[in-house]
Amino acid sequence: MKARHSLHIAALASAAWGGAVALPAIAQNETPAFDSGSEIIVTARRREENILDVPVSVTAISAESIARLQANDMSGIQGAVPNVNLVQGRGSTSNSNFFIRGIGQPDALQTFDPAVGTYVDGVYFSRIQGALVNLFDVERVEVLRGPQGTLYGKNTIGGAVNIVSRKPSTTDFKAMGSLTYGSYDTWLANGYVSAPLVQDKLALSIAGIYDKRDGTVTDPLTDRKYNDRNTKAGRAILRATPSERVELILSGDYTRQRTAPTLGYGTAPLTNVLYNSAFQVIGVPVVKPAYPYGKYDYKASTSLAPGQGQRLDHWGLSFTANVELNEAVTLTSITGYRKLRPDYYIDFDASELEVADAFVGVHQKQFSQELQLKYDSGPLSGVFGLYYLDETIRSHQEAYDDNYLQVQLAPGVIVPLPFTRYIDDHQNVKSYAAFGQMSYQFTDKLSITAGLRYTKERKRYTRSTTTTLAPTPFLFPASLPAPYNSLDHVDFDAWTPMATLSYKPTRDTLLYATVSKGFKSGGFNGRVNSLGDVTQVVDGVTTIVPFFKPETVWSYEAGAKGSFLGGRVNLSAAAFYSDYKDFQARVGGGATGIAGGSFPVVNAGKLRIWGVEFEASVKPVRNLNLAASVGYLNADYKEFNDGRRAPTFSCNPTGNAITCKPPFAPPMTMRLAADYTIPLGSASLTLGGDMRFVDKQWLSVDNRPGLYEDGYTIANAYVQADFAQGKYYLRGAVKNAFKELYKTDGQEFSSVGNIQTVYYGDPRTWTITAGFRF
Repeated sequence: MKARHSLHIAALASAAWGGAVALPAIAQNETPAFDSGSEIIVTARRREENILDVPVSVTAISAESIARLQANDMSGIQGAVPNVNLVQGRGSTSNSNFFIRGIGQPDALQTFDPAVGTYVDGVYFSRIQGALVNLFDVERVEVLRGPQGTLYGKNTIGGAVNIVSRKPSTTDFKAMGSLTYGSYDTWLANGYVSAPLVQDKLALSIAGIYDKRDGTVTDPLTDRKYNDRNTKAGRAILRATPSERVELILSGDYTRQRTAPTLGYGTAPLTNVLYNSAFQVIGVPVVKPAYPYGKYDYKASTSLAPGQGQRLDHWGLSFTANVELNEAVTLTSITGYRKLRPDYYIDFDASELEVADAFVGVHQKQFSQELQLKYDSGPLSGVFGLYYLDETIRSHQEAYDDNYLQVQLAPGVIVPLPFTRYIDDHQNVKSYAAFGQMSYQFTDKLSITAGLRYTKERKRYTRSTTTTLAPTPFLFPASLPAPYNSLDHVDFDAWTPMATLSYKPTRDTLLYATVSKGFKSGGFNGRVNSLGDVTQVVDGVTTIVPFFKPETVWSYEAGAKGSFLGGRVNLSAAAFYSDYKDFQARVGGGATGIAGGSFPVVNAGKLRIWGVEFEASVKPVRNLNLAASVGYLNADYKEFNDGRRAPTFSCNPTGNAITCKPPFAPPMTMRLAADYTIPLGSASLTLGGDMRFVDKQWLSVDNRPGLYEDGYTIANAYVQADFAQGKYYLRGAVKNAFKELYKTDGQEFSSVGNIQTVYYGDPRTWTITAGFRF
């Protein structure tokens, strides 16, 4: 393979360029980051490039940076990248909630596609479930901001997260490991070994993690613990280089989680529905007041019984072949197969009552194949490709609502009306794409890039739902009126182009301007329990809408990045503007009672999003590193069309005004970081820390008052002692040092018992780690 010099910088919080700049914390055995002969290599454009040559807002976070961020999974990066929201999804230990520049998809329901694509070694993860990937053997994480519709395809309308594993070396033996103990009886063990099996020809690496922590939330009624961690995961990679022109990589991974439920905190009074003996609604009484708003102390109750926890089994295989056909052309094939099985018990109402509890069991499998033909000769370079995805996902769900309905048999005589819903559904997705992107250098300084992708997708969906009070099943699509009852499938397609103009005033600086289009697939509402869930008012006419349409965004960006003073000063900045149309909104409301509230998914209209990002890292002296980043985001609804509701309710227009703001779009994100290393002969002592600020934001689409975060600042710090030229180390660290209380996600089911539940980030935690690296 072509030789390239790749430097993976150890940093306090992020080794990043273009999107976030490197903060190089130099370990004893690493090349100094300010060596101007070094390059940082990324694959943001599906080929290896010096990050200074990539006209994309991309953040590359190294393995050392991940450790110093104290990031066990992707949620540990939250706040380290401007205008990016990476948090644990509501109600589970493994679901992700990823938003980039105000665009994302927080609902983990299996029929909703993500808006930020997650890739591990080039293989796409189709679902939000299981996408909160553990970061135990990665070489780097690349966060690409803005739509990546040309090279990465559908469901990257907000951006992409590209996780790159360590490749085993065919020449050198490598090993590293660590053992961590911390608060809440945390035990975390990491191990990695890479060894050549046939010198220069064949190598194997094996990595594993054991992560266990007691729950941070206590039920005061039972003293049981919740919101814990219990993960075992491993990955093995076999790499063969039979010749200088051929590289073959076979990878397998498995993740196993067994935890208690993840509990939230109710912010609104819970209600139920009271009937008379003729089953007429006669009241909606409050059955439990809201928890004291703002008084959360990591205590919450649940009606879930012991043993009703959360399980996840997630495994996959991938095979990558890189073959240089000649000096200019390389063929890459990426084949992936993955299987995902999460089984979750969720207490939506976050109380000891059974207003809305559920079991959700999902079986998902996917096969993907991608072919890339890469060309690099003279002034012309680029990549052409074909992509195929076949995904099957089915689920079994049970909703337990025994405290939701009551019947008044006589004055003063009220009895509960037990209610359980059973749901079985099945979806198949077949997606095809062809794409190409080429760059042409007019001069050593001026170049242009253009790309285009065509995606075609077919989705099939069936669903059956029954209740203990209505045993006749509601079938989708069979129970819909004609002609929708014969709906066999739905097709979506899209063209997603891009164009970039780049100018390099010097070797170490870049100016660029980009226009690109993103596409997120349409689909079926995975909560369609009645006609109300697929009934909408369009232009004043009530009609059946059996599926929701794709959403698209046109994004315009201008940016600059540069390295100065031999790499001691690194700067980057970007400004962007996005027109976001037909965004998919799951909105609650409608009638309540035996039929339950309705949960339509509507293409609610348009958003306008613009913002700026600036990042800097400075190394004033050899042992001191400073970094700062700022993101500003201005996101507004220009249309919010939900015809079922009165004009003064929620997001509907009042006159010409729209009364709510997009969720998970904090106006400001900021970060300050520093580390200082004291040399002590063959040893060293490093002191470091960072502060991350995330501004106020709504946690639901239609802005329920309790589902709101006022903004928060998190302070983290560590001290690390390295010995024997960095072969051994001890590290003490603290996260959330000042005990900031902050919300990360929200659950809005207001049409069922007025449920409005928030989920909080971790309290202050500390860890002590001992490790080695050879």
